[in-house]
Order: sequence, then structure tokens, then C-alpha cells
Amino acid sequence: MKTTDLNGLEITVTDLDKAIEQADNFKDLQHNPPVPYDKEIQKYWTDIYNKLLDLKSKLNNE
Repeated sequence: MKTTDLNGLEITVTDLDKAIEQADNFKDLQHNPPVPYDKEIQKYWTDIYNKLLDLKSKLNNE
């Protein structure tokens, strides 16, 4: 399975459930104290998380 990140890079997913779990963990992380690029990192992982959920939904509907 493959998806594309915000930068247009193709990502191969070998374990969809594990990838969803990891993206879910990463999308809410930030440095302590927060740094300026934390929002960009959270945006990236939130996008990946949503794309992985969409992929899982499509696979379940087939």
C-alpha cells in the first residue's frame, strides 16, 4: 500500500494498523518548551494519519 505525504513523497505502508497507531502518537507531539516548527510537524502527521484512516476505510469497503 502507498500514500503520498504533504511534500509529495510516496510512502510505502507495510503494516497499516501500526502506521495508523504511530501517526496517531506523532500528530500530537511537541517540544517542551514548544518550538516554532511544532505546528508544521503536527500538520504533517495529522495529514498522514487522516490519509491512513482513509486508506483503511477504502480497504474495508472493498
